[in-house]
Amino acid sequence: MSAGDPPASRRGRRALSAEERALWRGVARSVKPLKRRERDAIDEEADPVPAVLSPKAKPKPVKPAAPPARAAKPPGPPPLASLARREKQKLVRGRAAIDARLDLHGMTQAQAHTELAHFLRGAQARGAKFVLVITGKGARAGGAGGGVLRRQVPLWLGLAEFRDTVLGFEEAHMAHGGEGALYVRLRRPS
Repeated sequence: MSAGDPPASRRGRRALSAEERALWRGVARSVKPLKRRERDAIDEEADPVPAVLSPKAKPKPVKPAAPPARAAKPPGPPPLASLARREKQKLVRGRAAIDARLDLHGMTQAQAHTELAHFLRGAQARGAKFVLVITGKGARAGGAGGGVLRRQVPLWLGLAEFRDTVLGFEEAHMAHGGEGALYVRLRRPS
């Protein structure tokens, strides 16, 4: 008997046919060994499995394993809200003023992050409600994802350092730069 063969039949149980042995060898070849940690975890939890079932023995139903318990995420600050539909309509139609604009074109990420923080805090201190942050579409706007600042600025606006300044943001309308700009709603100064 080779290493890929199933265990030998026991007294009172039928032997496997040639077709069943070939099937077993195929299954044994297709199995990928577990990593040591996975194998140890299974060995601790697993029940012994009978090697060969007799024709009269009925297989016991297999209960699916319970999914591993997920670690609870620590509660963080609530996610930023997007602008209300009416607020965005008012901005687009010119009924609500964009109080300040910041153009980040040509800046490095570090420069843009610093400039964005100063701009937002200054605009909030002056009582601005809506500001427009222009990130640009990126040098390769046709490519997937666009520019670095276009991807990074929304992530930065969600950081804890901006929570006391930013109430919400949303992509600007085509009239104000479309994909390359963001409307940012500022919190009232405290």
